[in-house]
Amino acid sequence: MNFLRGVMGGQSAGPQHTEAETIQKLCDRVASSTLLDDRRNAVRALKSLSKKYRLEVGIQAMEHLIHVLQTDRSDSEIIGYALDTLYNIISNDEEEEVEENSTRQSEDLGSQFTEIFIKQQENVTLLLSLLEEFDFHVRWPGVKLLTSLLKQLGPQVQQIILVSPMGVSRLMDLLADSREVIRNDGVLLLQALTRSNGAIQKIVAFENAFERLLDIITEEGSSDGGIVVEDCLLLLQNLLKNNNSNQNFFKEGSYIQRMKPWFEVGDENSGWSAQKVTNLHLMLQLVRVLVSPTNPPGATSSCQKAMFQCGLLQQLCTILMATGVPADILTETINTVSEVIRGCQVNQDYFASVNAPSNPPRPAIVVLLMSMVNERQPFVLRCAVLYCFQCFLYKNQKGQGEIVSTLLPSTIDATGNSVSAGQLLCGGLFSTDSLSNWCAAVALAHALQENATQKEQLLRVQLATSIGNPPVSLLQQCTNILSQGDKIDRRGSKIQTRVGLLMLLCTWLSNCPIAVTHFLHNSANVPFLTGQIAENLGEEEQLVQGLCALLLGISIYFNDNSLESYMKEKLKQLIEKRIGKENFIEKLGFISKHELYSRASQKPQPNFPSPEYMIFDHEFTKLVKELEGVITKAIYKSSEEDKKEEEVKKTLEQHDNIVTHYKNMIREQDLQLEELRQQVSTLKCQNEQLQTAVTQQVSQIQQHKDQYNLLKIQLGKDNQHQGSYSEGAQMNGIQPEEISRLREEIEELKRNRELLQSQLTEKDSVIENLKSSQTSGTNEQSSAIASARDFEEVAELKQELATLKSQLNSQSVEITKLQTEKQELLQKTEAFAKSAEVQGESETVIATKTTDVEGRLSALLQETKELKNEIKALSEERTAIKEQLDSSNSTIAILQTEKDKLELEITDSKKEQDDLLVLLADQDQKILSLKNKLKDLGHPVEEEDELESGDQEDEDDESEDPGKDLDRI
Repeated sequence: MNFLRGVMGGQSAGPQHTEAETIQKLCDRVASSTLLDDRRNAVRALKSLSKKYRLEVGIQAMEHLIHVLQTDRSDSEIIGYALDTLYNIISNDEEEEVEENSTRQSEDLGSQFTEIFIKQQENVTLLLSLLEEFDFHVRWPGVKLLTSLLKQLGPQVQQIILVSPMGVSRLMDLLADSREVIRNDGVLLLQALTRSNGAIQKIVAFENAFERLLDIITEEGSSDGGIVVEDCLLLLQNLLKNNNSNQNFFKEGSYIQRMKPWFEVGDENSGWSAQKVTNLHLMLQLVRVLVSPTNPPGATSSCQKAMFQCGLLQQLCTILMATGVPADILTETINTVSEVIRGCQVNQDYFASVNAPSNPPRPAIVVLLMSMVNERQPFVLRCAVLYCFQCFLYKNQKGQGEIVSTLLPSTIDATGNSVSAGQLLCGGLFSTDSLSNWCAAVALAHALQENATQKEQLLRVQLATSIGNPPVSLLQQCTNILSQGDKIDRRGSKIQTRVGLLMLLCTWLSNCPIAVTHFLHNSANVPFLTGQIAENLGEEEQLVQGLCALLLGISIYFNDNSLESYMKEKLKQLIEKRIGKENFIEKLGFISKHELYSRASQKPQPNFPSPEYMIFDHEFTKLVKELEGVITKAIYKSSEEDKKEEEVKKTLEQHDNIVTHYKNMIREQDLQLEELRQQVSTLKCQNEQLQTAVTQQVSQIQQHKDQYNLLKIQLGKDNQHQGSYSEGAQMNGIQPEEISRLREEIEELKRNRELLQSQLTEKDSVIENLKSSQTSGTNEQSSAIASARDFEEVAELKQELATLKSQLNSQSVEITKLQTEKQELLQKTEAFAKSAEVQGESETVIATKTTDVEGRLSALLQETKELKNEIKALSEERTAIKEQLDSSNSTIAILQTEKDKLELEITDSKKEQDDLLVLLADQDQKILSLKNKLKDLGHPVEEEDELESGDQEDEDDESEDPGKDLDRI
């Protein structure tokens, strides 16, 4: 520290050369000292001297400071001092209060030091690597130094960063820094980095810059935020302006939807701070960047649709109709809405439906037009309203028709309570304010742009000039005002009214021969135009002469020669006599040579510094460019050339009509051929479908046969002993009487089952009696007899099964017959198909030999009819086969159902009989146990023995009966 005091004391006391010596000593100390503290103190001293002695420190110390950055990275304090010193040397921020000459010298000095620093690209790469340090004293000075380098020599530094590995990515990390100072300066750094460099703009955008910047704007309070929001919006404009790739990425990333909350400002009369106005102005400009007319039409259209779908356009219209909005915000909002709806039918329709919050409600278009024709409104606001009206009508024939319809007699409000757009335009067109005249004329011209229907409709408009006088047409009134010239006292430019009316008339008459006829019908119009063109007037009037020449040229070029006195040839002769062709063409060229013509042709928006510059309309400049050449050619053409040209046109039209006629005939024949081909292909498909159906039926029949054979084998194994009976019982089908008989037998089996159940109940009661009275009765004998009866019924059921088996055999014979008939039908079908193919081949040979088109068509029709007949016959045969197959399938289904029912019932009866036998055996066991107990107690059991012996005999009989049944099987 003592060393630093000595240096500072010497600096203040000694002469000028002492500071240079001190700086030299400090530089030597930085270069030669081995102690880090000494080097740090020396760099700190250089930092304090760098602001006042910028040149000396820059010349002597820059190399040593860069060396410190390379070798002392471990010490953040000395790195921070070195970066601050380099920033002071290169930056021009501290030179604001000096004179202009000194400021210019300091700017040159900063550029020279920047050039020295970036001469070695490794220095910039070193600075980028230092930005990765998290230490505040390193990162913040590094950000400021790099920003200053970009301000001094932006393109060169941008190129070095672009080729540096991960250079842009390192700088993007600054936006995520938790320290607001570094983050905010990082935004400023990226502003300088992305200025006029599309490649870096794309890299920054794909490094998630949009997401981070929008998050910062939201965190800072959107439009109510501070200077940080402004910086973020400027950076977003850099990334999106004239960069189609980034604009598409912004739209695809759904970032347009996140812009809607920015414009929720409410209807407030206060709270519009200067920063809020600036922020909202930049936000509106950002919307305009996305929908600028200079963007590709596809990209603009997609952004316009997205803004409508997310409600952004609706929010802008809310601001447009709100009260208390500052004038410059209102003007920019009108311009923004204009470009959002320009050329987009959906947005234009929505804007037409917007109403102002008045009583009664008025359309927003009407309210805006009232401001446009009001001379007390600010000039920029009137220009913005005109631009909005032009954008509303751009490529919007529906809107053009609505505006023109408000001028027609049938739609004008008779009560006069409401003012329409057409009435406002007429009022502005004929007011004493020249700017209102010009704006109304241009607005009305846009209602006619590229719309011949509305040009004809506007001819019907009638105006009441004064009480007692008959109404005159709008066209006539425009020419009357034009002929009066400067006789009417108007406020503003002398030629502005006439230029506006001439632009309206040129737009109205172009591509509309009917309007030209109406214009020429007034005998005073042509002499007025020729008189204006022929005069030698001053420079201000030359533009009016050029527009008059254009209007007269349009009257010649689009003339349909319906008026004998003003045919094309007569008008040309009049020009040659009164004006001269060369003079006429020279006057016509005054338009495109005017200094304001090129300015208006650049952008659609009418952006003028003052009303005096408001002369040309953008769309009119395109019309002049289109018509100037063709009018020149039309003037120089002779009558013979015109006649030849008309004859050539007629010949070409006749030729085109003949060609069109033959094209229509060929097209019709092609359609007929195509229809016939489709019919043939349809019939083929139907044939294939029928063949597929037959194949499926065959497979189903085979499946039923296989199922039937399996059932037949199973029934044959169970009922071999009834073979002879089944052979005698074969029949072609089961009659309804047999089915009813089977049903009766099933009912009888059910009754037998109920009887067995009742007997079982009786058996249970006998057991209870034995327990109570210790006696036995004759119930065992009766139960044995019942069980024998059950076996007999089982035998009867087996006989019934044999009967069913015979019936199934007969059905299989019938199915075999049907199958043979089906095979015969298939053979017939194949024979028919082969004959059809042979016949088709012969007809094809005949068709190839025939060159006449009508012959080919008749042959194809005949062939199609024959194919239809043959396919119809085949389809009928297949239908018959299908019906037979359906009948056989239904018969098989009935048999199968009845068989399944019988098998289920037989199985149920067998199970019930087995259960009864088990119960009987249990009861016998219980009786024996009771008998044994009685013997043990000493009771006599003689009667019981007899009963037991009787039971034994019954059991023997029962055991013999099943054997007999088995022998029968």
